[in-house]
Amino acid sequence: MNFTQSTPSQPSSMTNNVTIVLDNVGKRFNREWIFRHCSYRFEWGKSYAITGSNGSGKSTLLQVISGSLTHNEGTITVTANGQPVADDQLYNHVAIAAPYLELVEEMTAVEMLHFHAQFKTLIPGLTIDEMLKTVSLEKAAHKQIRYYSSGMKQRLKLAQAFFSDTAILLLDEPTTNLDADGVALYHQLINNRIHNRLVIVSSNDKQEYDFCEAVVAIGDYK
Repeated sequence: MNFTQSTPSQPSSMTNNVTIVLDNVGKRFNREWIFRHCSYRFEWGKSYAITGSNGSGKSTLLQVISGSLTHNEGTITVTANGQPVADDQLYNHVAIAAPYLELVEEMTAVEMLHFHAQFKTLIPGLTIDEMLKTVSLEKAAHKQIRYYSSGMKQRLKLAQAFFSDTAILLLDEPTTNLDADGVALYHQLINNRIHNRLVIVSSNDKQEYDFCEAVVAIGDYK
């Protein structure tokens, strides 16, 4: 596959001073409320953890924040540099890594990141080859993703999220399928790639969110 260089429709948002404000937000599936009356303010430059047991709804809350799921009550307001962000423009400000997000397995890692860059600007100063080397995928850069192990796929998902030039970074169980070296890589990315971003981690594993400044317990909103 060949890709030509193009510029996404919206400018880079890495330097945007963003906030996310939840006001009495609730989400239900059928008649069961997953969470209710959730009010919280997430601020740019800070890191937050959403915690809770398996099945408690923390991933659902993260998906609602990302805009991929619609909430049933309350309001979510996202601002960038003091201006409201329209719902259909939120994706320009958000990068997410999650186990349930699929990769295009017919592509190689290089093709995948080039394709991703057509829709969301990658951070300046690094080539795609350098990004893949950072996550230790340089030897498999031109191999189809279908032949990757689960750990390799997770490394690529992390690369796609961390190297997107967005002001908001959402991480759902980010060390899923990673071995010890992969977990060390995750912490390296955290140390080097979250400055000037709003970071939210959904996890019940403290090693994934021990750097966070605040914890939101999903059980408080049942």
